[in-house]
Order: sequence, then structure tokens, then C-alpha cells
Amino acid sequence: MVNLGSRLSWPLILIGLIIGGMGSTMVNIGIWMFVLVVLFQLITLPVELNASRRAVVLLDQIGILQGEEVGQTRKVLGAAALTYVAAAAASILQLLRLVILFGGRRDRD
Repeated sequence: MVNLGSRLSWPLILIGLIIGGMGSTMVNIGIWMFVLVVLFQLITLPVELNASRRAVVLLDQIGILQGEEVGQTRKVLGAAALTYVAAAAASILQLLRLVILFGGRRDRD
């Protein structure tokens, strides 16, 4: 569902802008779909961060990593986990931009 919402939100916003009038409803639906995508990202963020931590512990426990490899792997997986933080931050900023651009459309119509 999130993937569908992510893929449909932008086309709905663009089509709503093109057709105007009744299109503001489509813009609002697109923005709400994007809101749901952002909420899902925020909800799953702790899970993703925890997965990286658990992976390092597991790799160390079963002996796949040794010595310095544990610390290096922790750094790499920590950086990988931060990509989820960056993606969530970018989505939040994009949502803020959409709300600023289209949030007050009813007042101008």
C-alpha cells in the first residue's frame, strides 16, 4: 500500500494542478497519500535502525566477524541505517514544501 501511495501521490498532485478547479481535490488526495508514506517511514525508522544493530551483534556472536571487523562493520551498517534517517528527513521536508505550496489553495481560489 505504501509503495502504491508513493507512486500515485505525485501524479495525482500534477494532474490536479493541470486540470485546476476540481483538481484541487486531486492535489489534496495526493498530499494525503504522501502524508501516509511519510508516516510509514517514521514508524519503520526505529525498526531499520535496530536491524543494523542486531546484525552486528549476530555476526559477532556466530563468529563471522573477528577483531577489528566488528567495529568496522558497525560503522558501515550504522552509515547504512542513517540513509533511512536521511530519506525520512527528505520526505518530511518535501511534505512541508507541499503543504506550504498547496495548503492554502482554497483561500486563493
